[in-house]
Amino acid sequence: MAISKEEVKRVANLSKLQFSENELEVFTTQMGQIIEMVEQLEGVNTEGVAFTSNVASEISVLRDDIVIPGESREELLKNVPETKDGFIKVPAIMDNGEAGA
Repeated sequence: MAISKEEVKRVANLSKLQFSENELEVFTTQMGQIIEMVEQLEGVNTEGVAFTSNVASEISVLRDDIVIPGESREELLKNVPETKDGFIKVPAIMDNGEAGA
């Protein structure tokens, strides 16, 4: 399955990225190669191969999750430029009803 420049442009637009024509050519080629590799993996016979969910040892290197009291909502909202209904109001990231517009 080949990928077209138009498809790469559409994904870039949805991601709010812009590419020059030269970059677009390079990324289209690279995305096509990635898709070909995934298609090749789909053809591998995995019948009889045991399911592996994790190949690393299960040692947690994270700290314990300890609950500590936080600040009140009112105190935190004093530091934001604009609020609405008890929430922080931020600029819209979607225009005309579709992402990346």
